Amino acid sequence: KLQFLYLIGVLHYLSPFPVILFSTMLIVADPNDTNAFGTAFRNYEDSVRHETVLRTYTLNHTKQTVDFVQGKRAEWLAMDHGEYTIEEVIELLDTLVDESDPDIDIANSIHDFQTAERIRKQYPGEKWDWFHLVGLLHDLGKVMSVWGEPQWCVVGDTFPVGCKHSDAVVFPEGFAGNPDNAHPIYSTDAGMYKDGCGIQALTMSWGHDEYMYEVLKQNGCTIPWEGLAMIRYHSFYPWHTHGAYTRFEDPAVDGALKEWVLRFNQFDLYSKGDAIPDVDALKPYYLSLLKKYNIDGKLKW
Repeated sequence: KLQFLYLIGVLHYLSPFPVILFSTMLIVADPNDTNAFGTAFRNYEDSVRHETVLRTYTLNHTKQTVDFVQGKRAEWLAMDHGEYTIEEVIELLDTLVDESDPDIDIANSIHDFQTAERIRKQYPGEKWDWFHLVGLLHDLGKVMSVWGEPQWCVVGDTFPVGCKHSDAVVFPEGFAGNPDNAHPIYSTDAGMYKDGCGIQALTMSWGHDEYMYEVLKQNGCTIPWEGLAMIRYHSFYPWHTHGAYTRFEDPAVDGALKEWVLRFNQFDLYSKGDAIPDVDALKPYYLSLLKKYNIDGKLKW
C-alpha cells in the first residue's frame, strides 16, 4: 500500500495535468471472471467465434494503410453524415454485433450499458459521473457500420499506420499482404514518426475509437480530457496492455494517459460477462449526464 501511495505521489509531481487521486485501488480482475460464453477473455486461438474474428482482423490488417486511413478521416471527420442524438445512435446499435470480439455475441448497445454500470458500481457518485458516461459512449463510433462501413474498418484493436507493424497486434500474420510493408518509410521501425513524438501524434488505424473521439470533440462535449483519452485509445491494446510502440511515448504526457486508459479498460473488458441491464430503467440517469456534459440534443455525425 505504501508503494502504491508513493507511486501516486510521483505521478502527481511529474504530470503536467492535474492528477485526480482515485478513491479506490486499481482493480485486479477476478480470475473467476468469464466472458459471455463462460470462457477466458480475449481468446484469439479457439473461441466459439474464431472464424468470424480471424476473417475480420485479416481484412483489417491487409487493408489499413496510410492512404486508406487518410481517406477515411477525410470522409468521416467532416461530420456530414447526419444529425442524431446519442439515444438514437444507441438504438441503432441494437442491430450490431461486433465481428472482432471473441467474448460476446449480443448487441453492442447492451455492452455499452454493461460497461457504464460496472464503472458506476465501483465509482459511485457525482464526482465520477463523467466516468459513467464514458462507459456508455465509448463504442458508439461503431455506428459507422450501421451506416454502411464494413466492420473490418470500424471494430477491433487499433494500431498506428505509417510505421512497422508490431507482433503485439492481434493476428500479426494478417499484415503480410499490407501494401505499406513495401513502402521505404512506412515499413521502418520509426516510419513517418520521431521517437518521443507522443502517442497523440500517431495516425491510428481507422475505427470507432478515433471517430467517436472526434464526434465528441467537434460537438463541444465537456467530458474531462481523461475521459476523451479513454474513448480515443481504449482499443490500442498493443500499446496500453502489451508494451508495443513505447518508443513514441512522450514521458511528460503518456504515462498519465496510459493509466487512465487502463483504468477504463478493465470495465470495458470484464463487463462482457455481466447480466443484461434494465436499459429502460437506466436511461433517465444517463440522459441527465448527456445534458450535463453538453451532448444532449442532435449532434453532427
